[in-house]
Amino acid sequence: METKKQTIGKIILSVILAIVSIAWLYPIFMILINSLKQERAISTTTVFTLPTVETFNGLKNFKEAIFAQGFASAFGYSFVITVSSLVLIILCCSMCAWYITRVNSLFSKVVYYMFVFSMVVPFQMLMFTLSATADRLNFDTPYKICIIYLGFGAGLAVFMFTGFMKTIPVELEEAAMIDGCGPIRTFFQIDFPVLKPTIISVSILEAMWLWNDYLLPYLVLDRKKYTTIPILIQYFKGSYGSVQMGPMMACILMTVLPIIILYLSMQKYIIEGVVAGAVKG
Repeated sequence: METKKQTIGKIILSVILAIVSIAWLYPIFMILINSLKQERAISTTTVFTLPTVETFNGLKNFKEAIFAQGFASAFGYSFVITVSSLVLIILCCSMCAWYITRVNSLFSKVVYYMFVFSMVVPFQMLMFTLSATADRLNFDTPYKICIIYLGFGAGLAVFMFTGFMKTIPVELEEAAMIDGCGPIRTFFQIDFPVLKPTIISVSILEAMWLWNDYLLPYLVLDRKKYTTIPILIQYFKGSYGSVQMGPMMACILMTVLPIIILYLSMQKYIIEGVVAGAVKG
């Protein structure tokens, strides 16, 4: 049975976590209520109050964000970047982790530690050289920037895939090879399906980063032609250079909702994947 001291400790911890949760949810709530207000209500002290009959603006801010400010095209470019980069990261990094764990050599160990080291290198150390290199290689489109994202996302992905791959018995692959499977077929028919928990975990973590990233598209993309959602939010302008707060709030809300829904629906897989990958990692 729990002692009185343990019960009090759990209550205190619950209260602290509840306060932290409210603090995290409060900004989202503020964005929601202000996305439904008129412009004049957001610019005054009523920014912290719920919409009233006088200040309620309906869905006009959302229509303005989608049709007048270019949210639809920015959403499309962000979606293309996120999906293409995610596919490359999952395929290339899972195969790399398979090679690292199955080929026990000095070269594979050096490759693994290089990927691990890349996770601690600040992006600011590379951004100017990266920007110049991407410009020379014509990587300034949403359809090519995924190659750059592959390099930056590979560290975490290889680390997690390698940890989980070590838990897969080699005997499964040996049995497949006896049945006539080559290395590629063995990987995609035997190992890749088993990697499902880690694939989901890596996908969610990388998707959150790719969807919300601002600095890399800002440095690499041709902003006169292509604008992602984070860049669009920065340049939300009205007449005479003013910032349209209502449509901006609506745009931010439409941006965060997909990733929040994805995270809440898949959060249990994140824990499963991380724990599974840490067994022998």
